[in-house]
Amino acid sequence: MSIINVWLFPARLAWRQLVHDRPKMIAAISGVLFACVLVFMQLGFKDALYASAASMPLKFDGDLFLIHRQSEAMWRPAQFERSELIRALGHPAVAEVIPLYLSLATFKAMDTQVKRTLMVFGYDPDTDLLNVDAIKSMKVALRVKDTVMFDEFSRPEFGPVGEQLKVGRNRTEVNDYKVRILGVFQLGISFAADGNIVTSDQNFMRIFPNRSMGYIDVGAIRLHPGTAIQPVKAELKTLLNDFVKIYTYEEILEHERLYWENAAPIGFIFNFGTVMGLIVGMVIVYQILFTEITNYRFEFATLKAMGYQHQYFVRMVFASALILAILGFVPGFVLSKGLYYLAESQIFIPMPMTLEKIVTVFMFILFMCATAGLLAIHRLKSANPADMF
Repeated sequence: MSIINVWLFPARLAWRQLVHDRPKMIAAISGVLFACVLVFMQLGFKDALYASAASMPLKFDGDLFLIHRQSEAMWRPAQFERSELIRALGHPAVAEVIPLYLSLATFKAMDTQVKRTLMVFGYDPDTDLLNVDAIKSMKVALRVKDTVMFDEFSRPEFGPVGEQLKVGRNRTEVNDYKVRILGVFQLGISFAADGNIVTSDQNFMRIFPNRSMGYIDVGAIRLHPGTAIQPVKAELKTLLNDFVKIYTYEEILEHERLYWENAAPIGFIFNFGTVMGLIVGMVIVYQILFTEITNYRFEFATLKAMGYQHQYFVRMVFASALILAILGFVPGFVLSKGLYYLAESQIFIPMPMTLEKIVTVFMFILFMCATAGLLAIHRLKSANPADMF
């Protein structure tokens, strides 16, 4: 007997057994659908969290980056002396160093006058540290006193800044300091900040009068073209103090992701929600399969007496689990895709439905149903012809 027939006949019996009791079948599919949607949403929110955390460093145009050892994440930086960054210029492979200043500030909406908190980036506009065309095109104007640029991907509570600029309204306050908005750019919000503005390092100091140019939050280093990054990184470690950590571009992105995954509780919450969704779905599927085996144990005993082997019924149970996994996953995927669009419209953070995520969730659901089937198999032992008759 071919492998196809070995699984086809048990699968046909499994299907007929499921459709015979439609209410139970619908209940099982609903359980799988619930687990599927919950896992999709938890993974979607987690990916959105990590993507938003890296939205700012992802735009950095640099090879190496310095942050204080006590900096948990970009939005919670610990300042260090600018001289540490200048010291890196002593290495022959270093072409340029760029100090970056970061801080949260209040922004007064131009239409409602309501103040909300956003992130302020300050650096020398001529360095083009942020690789954003809209900012680069305004780098000369950004050097003018009291000028800023606003992230139009900020939450709508900051007001329709882009529309306000079109009608000539460009004056507002940041940290109760009057500024003029030159234009908008696109960066994206994060779980740490609802919006962003960019300004020059000089204007940053005017907005934050208690800050000093001598203490920076992030130091960016550009190397000469063609320079191997890792050897320079190792050599710079010997030049800098121990309280300064040095990262490559990829490592600074990973540093931001790991903060939300490990240090912040929200990463654990998303992972825990994923596990709980799978457990709930597994219990529902297990109960359905267990009940089906119990209800048909006399029929199974009869088939065993006719010569059907125990492995036939094992394959039947796993076939039932596979059918439920597929029937629950398809509507769960469709519903989750719609919820992704809804979530994006509310949190203003991209939640892409990637092929990798689809495959991952399907494997989770398949594993969940297979585990439920494995737990229900022991009930087949009660279908013993000698005990039944």
